[in-house]
Amino acid sequence: MTLVIAHRGASARFPENTVAAFEGARALGADWVELDVRLARDGALVVLHDEALTDGRLLHTLTRGEIDPAVPSLAEALDACEGMGVNVEIKNLPLEDAYDPTMAVVPAVVEELRRRGDPERWLVSCFDLATVDACHELAPELPTAFLVLDPQGGDAVDVAAAHGHRALHPWVPMVDEALIERAHAAGLALNTWTVDDPERIVELAAHGADGVVTNAPDVARAALDG
Repeated sequence: MTLVIAHRGASARFPENTVAAFEGARALGADWVELDVRLARDGALVVLHDEALTDGRLLHTLTRGEIDPAVPSLAEALDACEGMGVNVEIKNLPLEDAYDPTMAVVPAVVEELRRRGDPERWLVSCFDLATVDACHELAPELPTAFLVLDPQGGDAVDVAAAHGHRALHPWVPMVDEALIERAHAAGLALNTWTVDDPERIVELAAHGADGVVTNAPDVARAALDG
């Protein structure tokens, strides 16, 4: 079965990475939610895709009290995702001003997820291999995934498998049946992002994709159930 994973919640209908988007994802038939987490200056875990707020302030320079309460904490976001699996994408990118080579965000995320139990309900991913490796090393019971733009002819499959990760998350234009088969042969799940076209969703499911990350979970649900 191909999972419907709501990208930043049901972001085609609601503001992304908000409680409304997460609750809306459940109502629209999502199996899982994907969300982004960053670390504020005071160690608070905040759900936000970009490194800057809409007013241009960099999140990592602010305390939780200086951030609009409408921007959810990770705890608030996970509460809103009750009944669904959650892919927690850690935002710690080397090219950003916010990059933290100490990866302090990792133990903070692990602590929050461990506090909630049921490790199979979570999937931690990151584009930065060192960061997702650190998560796997700290909490091997938590499933992890390596996020990539380009799987480099399948080399990313070998890297993800060799590093002990559970899944590979490649960009959808780079995904074909051969890549899915190679991932499965290596013991990896393959979840791809971001796809809203129902015909492409059906094609990916037919090829064996384990999950489709979509802005429109209702569209994906209808396509897969139709």
